[in-house]
Amino acid sequence: MNQYWIMLLIAAVFEVGWATGLKYTDGFTRLWPSVATIASMIISMYLLARAATGLPIGTAYAVWTGIGAVGTAIAGMVLLDESRDWARLICISLIILGVIGLKAVTPDGSPPAEDSALDVSQPHQAN
Repeated sequence: MNQYWIMLLIAAVFEVGWATGLKYTDGFTRLWPSVATIASMIISMYLLARAATGLPIGTAYAVWTGIGAVGTAIAGMVLLDESRDWARLICISLIILGVIGLKAVTPDGSPPAEDSALDVSQPHQAN
């Protein structure tokens, strides 16, 4: 596992933190839970952006949201006594399988190829 995957995993942990933290902010009316939630959002987004420099964005975003969704669902079950019914657990398992699948089919190593069509440093010439 390279540095990009490690950054992505840490970003996903912070995503779970901010998504779960939303429940404790009471609509951003409680100061310290709001500060912690916003800090987690910033850290999570920064690390996602950094990880995306070395991973395909579709994979990075899907893995980030997948881990975040699963982690938040589990945090809701543990901390907030949310439903643990079998259908929900099966759906969570399917998300986990998708994340594992994306990791398995994404090459570890070099950053994605640069695409000159996305290069905004050069002015676009109309035909």
